[in-house]
Amino acid sequence: MKPFVARTAAPAAKAVLRQATAIKPKRVKASDGLLPSPAHLNQNPKSDHNTGFAVDLTHDPKGGIDCVDIYERLKADKRVKYLIFQGRIWSAQNGELKYKGVNQHDKHLHISIKETCGYDISPWFPWLGTPTTINKVKAAIKPKPKKKENK
Repeated sequence: MKPFVARTAAPAAKAVLRQATAIKPKRVKASDGLLPSPAHLNQNPKSDHNTGFAVDLTHDPKGGIDCVDIYERLKADKRVKYLIFQGRIWSAQNGELKYKGVNQHDKHLHISIKETCGYDISPWFPWLGTPTTINKVKAAIKPKPKKKENK
């Protein structure tokens, strides 16, 4: 039986990427992701990417998206189910543990969102400032990130 895969990502997941781009428009987006590729689906059939309640945000400290800082700050966000970054996984329930998955998430931060918060598009990065109106518009009309073969 094939695992369930959402047709689109939750608004909150899309908001992470749109808001990051609106605040830091020149950021690198190479490891951004929403829905799973077929390879990711085979590797992890229970991933929150399959349901649309997860997002990968590229680590780009030079471009203003420092996932070391974001990983720590998002621990206080009530929408977060769990975070994975640089070989660590954090959840409010279990605290921080060593991540045992194949991909250690060195190039991106994985954010899993609670299903009850899937429509909450309030600011994800308020400490990074407020985007200009034009950057908000540009970020909203950018195409979705392509599915990747290796996550």
